[in-house]
Amino acid sequence: MPKADIGLIGLAVMGQNLVLNMNDHGYTVAVFNRTTAKVDAFLAGAAKGTGIIGAHTIADLLDSLKKPRRVMLMVKAGAVVDSFIEQLVPHLDSGDIIIDGGNSLYTDTNRRNRALAGKGILFVGAGISGGESGARTGPSIMPGGNPEAWPLVKEIFQAIAAKVDGQPCCDWIGEDGAGHFVKMVHNGIEYGDMQLICEAYDFLSRGLGLEAAAVGGVFAKWNSWRLDSYLMEISAAILGHKDADGAPLVDKILDAAGQKGTGKWTVINALELGVPLTLIGEAVFARCLSAMKEERLKAAAFLAGPEAVFSGDPGEWVDAMRDALYAAKIISYAQGYMLMGQAAKEYGWQLNYGGIALMWRGGCIIRSAFLDNIKEAFAKNPLLENLLLDDFFRDAIHNAQAGWRKVAAKGVELGIPMPAIASGLAYYDGYRSGRLPANLIQAQRDYFGAHTYERIDKPRGEFFHTDWTGHGGIY
Repeated sequence: MPKADIGLIGLAVMGQNLVLNMNDHGYTVAVFNRTTAKVDAFLAGAAKGTGIIGAHTIADLLDSLKKPRRVMLMVKAGAVVDSFIEQLVPHLDSGDIIIDGGNSLYTDTNRRNRALAGKGILFVGAGISGGESGARTGPSIMPGGNPEAWPLVKEIFQAIAAKVDGQPCCDWIGEDGAGHFVKMVHNGIEYGDMQLICEAYDFLSRGLGLEAAAVGGVFAKWNSWRLDSYLMEISAAILGHKDADGAPLVDKILDAAGQKGTGKWTVINALELGVPLTLIGEAVFARCLSAMKEERLKAAAFLAGPEAVFSGDPGEWVDAMRDALYAAKIISYAQGYMLMGQAAKEYGWQLNYGGIALMWRGGCIIRSAFLDNIKEAFAKNPLLENLLLDDFFRDAIHNAQAGWRKVAAKGVELGIPMPAIASGLAYYDGYRSGRLPANLIQAQRDYFGAHTYERIDKPRGEFFHTDWTGHGGIY
């Protein structure tokens, strides 16, 4: 029997679709699943008539592979990944490769990469975006880990990845957990994008009184403009979808959002690195608040809000919301890129920021029109500190901010929560402020804790303490 090019463990839908994608591109794949009945069902079903090889044990899987052996894990992040690594290692030789294609926390990837390198085994942590459809037809793949492994997996990964302008949406990210880190930031931006679109939907429906289908029509129109993106496209389709009784299905879906943790990881890491990821943080917290459905129902009957009712030209406000959404979306990406930049400094990664934008143009959930503008921004200035300091994005914000401010104020007036849109605006105003009230915070900290402060009339790095009470204490 001919040997397989790569093995894959984990035959949930993502795993199955990646296997079929590899098979379509001429690679022979061997598969294993902890529940071996899934292997048999896959071979008798979706994989019937292909050259895909089934295995009922880890040893059989590895025996069916060409050397150096490449084994990809598509299993639940965390302990399950570690368990399979432990099962694989005794059967592997120096130079063999383990690939984790799940949504693993990048610090776990750091640990696994270093531990396996000590055994001579190469490890790749590959972030994969695109969901079930992307896995089957072409995802965005963000590999990192041991750089010695990249030449051994590059051909397969770039063959199965999405293509834009003939270029694969896959390239090497960096060492250790860099690939999974970039995928984590991708998911954080995804949280921000989704929340922003939902706030626009809420404003247009509750604020302006538009029906779901009408909002969908607005979104479809916006999707032919600068807001062209996968998430805008599917949101328009969702809002136009009817239930069996002809009513909008979206109106019957419970308003309690789920989450799997990658957005939370993004915000936690931002706090650890001191990066003001405010918009993405609010998007995560908005999901947390939505999950408190029963408590919110009690509060709705108990707490009062404004009695303002919208009046005016709806078209004017639709245009204002379009601009608000566009400006806030820029902030979401700017903050995500800030986080990647700080992580690169902290962990010694050499990230190609323009290249990352190119990888996100196809296959992935946050693919959108202005990723080309992000690529161009970093092509002009590879050391760009913030997207807002690029001419294109500066001008885009300048042109959109009147509508952004108008919508944020109207939301407050009507009592419609827009935490992501409003926090994005607050971040923008804070970032463009040459002076913030943190001078008073420093004085407060020095008063109660003698934490010291710097002075504007002295060199940076020189610290002072004041005896605020005259007797060395706070009283």
